[in-house]
Amino acid sequence: MPRTQLENSTEVVEKLQEPDRYKVILLNDDFTTQDFVIHVLQTIFHKSFEESLNLMLQIHNSGKGMCGIYPYDIAETKVVEVRKMAKEKQFPLRAILEKI
Repeated sequence: MPRTQLENSTEVVEKLQEPDRYKVILLNDDFTTQDFVIHVLQTIFHKSFEESLNLMLQIHNSGKGMCGIYPYDIAETKVVEVRKMAKEKQFPLRAILEKI
């Protein structure tokens, strides 16, 4: 009796592990304008105006707000973009990563 293709091949099952995910969090300060925070949220995190406004108010009232959850490389890039954008406008706005 002839062997089928399935019997002749070796089945390899790889278990793919999801990459670690990180929260990108903006921290409130007393100097960065609310308009600039909204601009950052729209530009870097692609939030709508309404989402940006609500998140900016959360950051202002509670001291911090989560902008998104990303794999490490993307999260780190977004933190660098926030810092660069803030530095160019001479604001002390800070973004941090938090592993989930």
